[in-house]
Amino acid sequence: MAEAHQAVAFQFTVTPDGVDFRLSREALKHVYLSGINSWKKRLIRIKNGILRGVYPGSPTSWLVVIMATVGSSFCDVDVSLGLVSCIQRCLPQGCGPYQTPQTRALLSMTIFSTGVWVTGIFFFRQTLKLLLSYHGWMFEMHGKTSNLTRIWAMCIRLLSSRHPMLYSFQTSLPKLPVPRVSATIQRDLVLIKNTDVQAARLGNIIHAMIMYRRKLDREEIKPVMALGIVPMCSYQMERMFNTTRIPGKDTDVLQHLSDSRHVAVYHKGRFFKLWLYEGSRLLKPQDLEMQFQRILDDPSPPQPGEEKLAALTAGGRVEWAQARQAFFSSGKNKAALETIERAAFFVALDEESYCYDPEDEASLSLYGKALLHGNCYNRWFDKSFTLISFKNGQLGLNAEHAWADAPIIGHLWEFVLGTDSFHLGYTETGHCLGKPNPALAPPTRLQWDIPKQCQAVIESSYQVAKALADDVELYCFQFLPFGKGLIKKCRTSPDAFVQIALQLAHFRDRGKFCLTYEASMTRMFREGRTETVRSCTSESTAFVQAMMEGSHTKADLRDLFQKAAKKHQNMYRLAMTGAGIDRHLFCLYLVSKYLGVSSPFLAEVLSEPWRLSTSQIPQSQIRMFDPEQHPNHLGAGGGFGPVADDGYGVSYMIAGENTIFFHISSKFSSSETNAQRFGNHIRQALLDIADLFQVPKADS
Repeated sequence: MAEAHQAVAFQFTVTPDGVDFRLSREALKHVYLSGINSWKKRLIRIKNGILRGVYPGSPTSWLVVIMATVGSSFCDVDVSLGLVSCIQRCLPQGCGPYQTPQTRALLSMTIFSTGVWVTGIFFFRQTLKLLLSYHGWMFEMHGKTSNLTRIWAMCIRLLSSRHPMLYSFQTSLPKLPVPRVSATIQRDLVLIKNTDVQAARLGNIIHAMIMYRRKLDREEIKPVMALGIVPMCSYQMERMFNTTRIPGKDTDVLQHLSDSRHVAVYHKGRFFKLWLYEGSRLLKPQDLEMQFQRILDDPSPPQPGEEKLAALTAGGRVEWAQARQAFFSSGKNKAALETIERAAFFVALDEESYCYDPEDEASLSLYGKALLHGNCYNRWFDKSFTLISFKNGQLGLNAEHAWADAPIIGHLWEFVLGTDSFHLGYTETGHCLGKPNPALAPPTRLQWDIPKQCQAVIESSYQVAKALADDVELYCFQFLPFGKGLIKKCRTSPDAFVQIALQLAHFRDRGKFCLTYEASMTRMFREGRTETVRSCTSESTAFVQAMMEGSHTKADLRDLFQKAAKKHQNMYRLAMTGAGIDRHLFCLYLVSKYLGVSSPFLAEVLSEPWRLSTSQIPQSQIRMFDPEQHPNHLGAGGGFGPVADDGYGVSYMIAGENTIFFHISSKFSSSETNAQRFGNHIRQALLDIADLFQVPKADS
């Protein structure tokens, strides 16, 4: 009952003697501190706005213009060319604040300065948008820069601020039903282990995550830049924390809170609430380690229906929405569910141990399967991401896809792993540095009252999720013969090299070509998400067919390959700069639905299955450390499930000069696909293409 009383700030009871009114000091304290923390963030943002100085559009720049106009009048210089005097004559005379000449002059200069400021903002933004519409620099050869691009770069550096100014058509799309939950995974460092102590690793990692959120709130995260010039839009980062997907009968919605001061934790079928702050102070790593160890040591059993509760987020969305309305809309169930949905993120403490053993190839695939779906009820798939902690201290992320794309969560993960390894550290025994505060209140168990009818719905959702998970075949491997070092010697794009190898591998695997999807980021546009690169081109098929015939010389094959690679690079650049076709087709589809117009063309085009869905995982988005000096601090990237029932999902990470990681998924229920077989074809295709160029391998 103590937990139930702590859930409200006050309560009152009507008795024959009057009204009994009680306050919860602890709850009121958190409300007060939350307000203080919110105002601190606002003041920090105002300070950052001032530090940005005279950037057009900021209040500081308006004051600078006014001061310049007033200052020039003291030097007997009329910068307005008579406009201030004209405005002064137009002001009404002899009333109120206009009765003294000095006041009338100051007001006239303020009006003139405001007009100049507004005109300057309009001119600046239109000029910058015009400059950013130039994409010629993306299509120039490496090392060769035209004079036009040099002039453009100079103007961009002079005018551009931290904020991207391009606009994407995606910002004006109507709200749509959010599709079925899809997830991607991110792995831990695979070649080193910082500690075996599960609670200690969580202490450092979660402390680093909240440090990242604090930097994000204070606008201290430097934007990713294209060519070091154009800032890439990162609006999705705002939704990384404090975001949950809420199920609905017709459409899901994304609930995003401005702040959250706790995380929801799952361990052995129990749910806990763990505060991240003591008052306004962020808990230190050693305090977080102590709190997680308290959860790990808690012997209490799950409440009836609690253990598999999260399976509701993995089953049908309509069923979850109905159950949420029927069983979680009031009482302790509503309070407990809100604790999870209003958490900064979700933490799963697993009892199993997984890691990558280079001597055991299957270990990487098992590790990936555990991250992708777990046992189907130990991940809260509606949260923006679930941090997964294994018993041996290894970690991973399971990220929901509606709020953002994989590079965004990858940016966070790079920061967190770098901070953990190079800034926080551990003792010789593997614990967090420093002594914890034993006076901290322990994490709170969430209280549930789940009736038999709800337990039946939970079990039904679990069976649906388990059937889906059991059908996913995931094959992961590290390709060691070469990486981007050798590919660069072939004078081609590493991404084009891998994509053409995938086309060759798929033809060898299935004996035919298929519609191929490669995700391209459109982060050059404000609020841009992705565009599709259709990698199966006439040039790539010509190369594959020539390879299969076996009668062409290596010189002819190299020429066909270079043509295919050049075509792929050009298509990727077009997709990045808004000149792709699939998002435009999608917009036409939306318009047709809105107007009630039937389009056989759109119906056919949009129904074609992507039997080969691919994506490259970016790396080194931020320079937390030098990978050449720390080659073992290597991540394996992540992956996702297949898009089509008879297709493959391929995620790859060109992890360095000498290695590439692949994550290949398919469905066991399809007799036409086999993830491991396709992986072997990818290995051979990469080696066969490299053999055409006969270049020496990069030094190990």
